[in-house]
Amino acid sequence: MLRAILAASLLLLAGCAQRTVAPAAGSFSFALVGDVPYSAAAEPRFERMLQQIGDQPSIRFVLHAGDLKGSDEPCSDELLRRRLAQLQAVNKPLVYTPGDNDWTDCHRAGAGGHAPLERLDVLRSLAWPDPGHSMGRAPIALQSQEGFPENARFTYGRVVFVTLHVVGSNNGLGPWRAQAAQAGGLREVQFSAFAQREAANLAWLEAAFGRARDDDAIGVVVLMQANPRFELPPGDPRRAVFEAIIGALGRLSARFGRPVLLLHGDDHLFLVDWPLAAASPPVPNLRRVQTFGHPFMQWIRVDVDPDSGTVFRIGIGSPHRAFTG
Repeated sequence: MLRAILAASLLLLAGCAQRTVAPAAGSFSFALVGDVPYSAAAEPRFERMLQQIGDQPSIRFVLHAGDLKGSDEPCSDELLRRRLAQLQAVNKPLVYTPGDNDWTDCHRAGAGGHAPLERLDVLRSLAWPDPGHSMGRAPIALQSQEGFPENARFTYGRVVFVTLHVVGSNNGLGPWRAQAAQAGGLREVQFSAFAQREAANLAWLEAAFGRARDDDAIGVVVLMQANPRFELPPGDPRRAVFEAIIGALGRLSARFGRPVLLLHGDDHLFLVDWPLAAASPPVPNLRRVQTFGHPFMQWIRVDVDPDSGTVFRIGIGSPHRAFTG
């Protein structure tokens, strides 16, 4: 099934029109990856993909949508350091947002049965020792949210970019088991941590759109890990924990009135759609891109064209295969 969907996506892309005019002044491109690598065996392929991205002069920076490891790989300091070192080795700026595999799923026996919040503290210390700068060998300056260094913001080419710590496994509320579940009152601690993280995300998103309005930005890009389940009806328990984020994205995008691009991973299949175009009220300017993930080692290219009506042009790993839908 996965390969059938991938094949259909590639056929669609192959049939789309290529760019036939010179890029506008102020145009630039960036890369999106996520949900890789998932094993030590995949690390060399991941390095080669990052090298391919880094070798393209038109790519200004890389965004990683979380999940640096498989859910049953050990949540060890050593593994995190090794995967983060791969991100640091890219010869472009790189901005990473955490995924559920990177901390909240560490309670699983296969991942070591760790206490997730302890793993989150370690991840923060390793991935964001200097929150004011991106990763990569050519870092750029970032603004970060106090207490949540993973939430970053920067402006490039009149586009405001913002990361939100929104993860899979029910946005971090999937029950924690194994050794972590033995602690008394753990469920209350889990809900409290979620509530603090969600409040921070909503405030950070509001501030990013405020910056975009103040700066007369041509667009906003939001990066997070989780698929928020737009396709499910409101009230569905699988969507409920994302409802506040969905509502804020819709409200702020509608108020902004210019192109907004939501980038995320989680389901490992390439997807482009307008998830709230049929909502009530409709939000026709919010487009969503879900990146590839394990077992696919592929990256998404986003071209930013200030003279385009939609601003953002989406392609798979090359400027010669573009998708304008």
